Amino acid sequence: GPTLPKCRLCVEIAAPPGMPGAAPTGRHRALQRARRRGGLRRSDARTRQQMQVRSLGYRTDLLFPTFDGEVLARRGYLAVRTPSNPGFYWGNFLLYARPPGEGDVARWREDFRREIGCPPDVKHETFGWDSPEGDLGCVEPFLREGFCVSRSVVLTRREPPAPDSPPPGIEARILVSDSDWQQAVACQVACRDQGFDEQAYRDFRTRSMARYRRMADAGRGGWFGAFSGDRLVADLGVFHGGGLGRYQSVETQPEFRRRGIAGYLVRVAGHHAMVEHRLHSLVIVAEEASDAARLYHALGFRHAEAQVGLERWPEMDPGDAAEAG
Repeated sequence: GPTLPKCRLCVEIAAPPGMPGAAPTGRHRALQRARRRGGLRRSDARTRQQMQVRSLGYRTDLLFPTFDGEVLARRGYLAVRTPSNPGFYWGNFLLYARPPGEGDVARWREDFRREIGCPPDVKHETFGWDSPEGDLGCVEPFLREGFCVSRSVVLTRREPPAPDSPPPGIEARILVSDSDWQQAVACQVACRDQGFDEQAYRDFRTRSMARYRRMADAGRGGWFGAFSGDRLVADLGVFHGGGLGRYQSVETQPEFRRRGIAGYLVRVAGHHAMVEHRLHSLVIVAEEASDAARLYHALGFRHAEAQVGLERWPEMDPGDAAEAG
């Protein structure tokens, strides 16, 4: 896949001992001592020593918690937290420097309980690791404890997508009004996996969209909608840092699918983001071998790397863990 330059916003994460990129200076030793005493919160990317997180998927994931959440450097992993949205499974997770090894299941789960929380307050467990090659490591002990392997593909393109004629009766534009954003929440909820409780998912999405709106207001990107008349029928976000634009949550109302609307919106939003913010690359992540991944390939995105992790939550189908192995 293409070699992309590092995104400064995403990779300037403190590198604790044992992780790549650590270069202990007197200043950084003092910062480490302060962190061990609990007196330093590492949520401001500008204060961090650079750590080369190789995974493009996870680097662009960190655009969001570095805006209004927390990315805390620990020995061998990063603790990623989104206090404003505790129900966001992949906004509250641990990112390790390497894949799981023999005997890691108990230690990783204890790390998660200490850093993120445990029932009844926190009902999920999510782990990622920095392996663009998609190395699974030793996941079998996690599968036996009810986890599922999350496999995604990270796709990129370097040129602005060519504008195309809209599907009949469709207009695409950036969301502006309260009504626009409320319709986007409704669209996202309507498109959820039916295994998720509707009210819990609505709360999660409402909080997520509030964050995206704050990021848009801060000039970090925008949320785009495809409208049929006054009704929003598809939506997505594109946010940026360090010359990279990252798509978020591409969804289309079920009755409007198979009409080319999602593809049109991906093109419009990507073109706008690259031209308006002078980005050098767009990044989009999709479930491996999914219809979405095939659509993005057809739109000119090319495979760059794999993104893998482990996840476990109450709504998960118990059969998923067995299938993931």
